[in-house]
Amino acid sequence: MNPGMPQKVLPGVKQVIAVASGKGGVGKSTVAANLAMALRMKGHSVGLMDADIYGPSVPIMFGLSVDPKTTPFPVEKYGLKLMSMGFMMDPQQAVIWRGPKVAQMVQAFLTQIDWGMLDFLIIDMPPGTGDAQLTLSQSASLTGAVVVTTPGEVSLIDARKGVKMFREVRVPVLGIVENMSYFEDATGKKTPIFGVGGGLKLAQESGVPFLGELPIDPRVAECGDNGEPIVRKYPDSPVAKAYLTLAATVIETASKPTAEALPEVQL
Repeated sequence: MNPGMPQKVLPGVKQVIAVASGKGGVGKSTVAANLAMALRMKGHSVGLMDADIYGPSVPIMFGLSVDPKTTPFPVEKYGLKLMSMGFMMDPQQAVIWRGPKVAQMVQAFLTQIDWGMLDFLIIDMPPGTGDAQLTLSQSASLTGAVVVTTPGEVSLIDARKGVKMFREVRVPVLGIVENMSYFEDATGKKTPIFGVGGGLKLAQESGVPFLGELPIDPRVAECGDNGEPIVRKYPDSPVAKAYLTLAATVIETASKPTAEALPEVQL
């Protein structure tokens, strides 16, 4: 790839959905991977772009190790088209770049990867509100953003910043997803671990849809480490069903006109 070469942005992609959070540690990449897989399981053509240049996770979450010199991009697995900085470097190597170079590489992912014809391209956004986020928001013609939070107040503080950023760059916020909402035991009893109702609260105060709760399941981490998203590995599990419901909600929400790209709403 030549990151400096201008190209048309995503000409064959119908819907571009950013999955974002204001901070790390809320399971954003897991949500992005499983949402992409759930959309594919519903019969759509789907790509997943890992835009976290400093901390790429797609290679591990999909069990991929490739030679960038001989591998055509995007890489395909489980019917998904995948691209990540992790495909282009040694897993032990750190990316020590300043913001403009990160933004340049993100732009290259958008313009120089042949994504082909897709119904959905899911972009796993890096945490924060810096150069990479602005490049994606301003260059990718985003259909909208899904903001991931956990129920606790600390993650809500940062998720609010994510909502604010998208509004300032006139990207529709499709809604809020609350990850790690509760643990459900074998009897069906639900126990909140990290608080109650934070995602719904943020959605209501922001005036955007609440897209749903995703339960805690230890197998989510197991599946991520072993390279197969839980929605595919255990499709009948409660968390997989929640992801499939989320995918259906995203399909419906993304197809509707929204006022979110109009004048900014103060939070």
